[in-house]
Amino acid sequence: MDPASPQSARGHILIVDDDELFRESVSTNLVEAGFSTNAFPDGHTAIQHLMGGPDGDIVLLDWKMPGMTGIEVLQRLRSENIDIPVIFLTVLNDQIYEEAGLLGGAVDFIEKSRSFSILLKRIELILTAHKVRTARPPPNNQNVVETGALTLRYDSRRAAWNQSNIGLTLTEFNIVAYLTENADRDVSYREIYDIVHGEGFVAGDGEIGYRTNVRAFIKRIRQKFRDVDPEFSHIKNYPGFGYRWRDGSEH
Repeated sequence: MDPASPQSARGHILIVDDDELFRESVSTNLVEAGFSTNAFPDGHTAIQHLMGGPDGDIVLLDWKMPGMTGIEVLQRLRSENIDIPVIFLTVLNDQIYEEAGLLGGAVDFIEKSRSFSILLKRIELILTAHKVRTARPPPNNQNVVETGALTLRYDSRRAAWNQSNIGLTLTEFNIVAYLTENADRDVSYREIYDIVHGEGFVAGDGEIGYRTNVRAFIKRIRQKFRDVDPEFSHIKNYPGFGYRWRDGSEH
């Protein structure tokens, strides 16, 4: 079997960058490291590919591209509930851009000037974390768990509120599931971040970076619940620490 094929590779990486030489260089290095790749010169082409059925494990996404910027590509993917992990690649060294990327739902932000070995290490960490959270078992081996108006189906990773589908991504489902499984206590930003990215992973500007990332996830989750129930208020924030799932008996 071809070592560059998705079936035999360590992972399938999608590269989206308008720089042809950069695409070819990264793709070649990844294939030599045992990965399979698809490369796209612009965001529109990549989105069309992913809309046909997400087949990648990670997207390496250029931040600054003509026509459709990287952040616009990410926003479109998330609006379509395509939950593939995204690493932004950029030549910009500015916390403002990094924070915007993390708020948009990216898992990492790497300067193009960094060595391939650093990029490879980040890819390996993200793939490991993604496999762990995908395989996370349901509590008490129950595939369907009901908590008040919330129904969690662990076999399909789907959530419903008052029998209306919420349309959570895999990551969002895991966050809600973790909050409800720990509804008797406050859950820290770090715990939620570890559920999303894997224990010990840090993207962004240290503690500020991962708190920003978690707040962005919670904001999107709340909005999805409020789309079906404008009165939804079961995810309570504890500033400076994290969040708690509040059941109907709390005031």
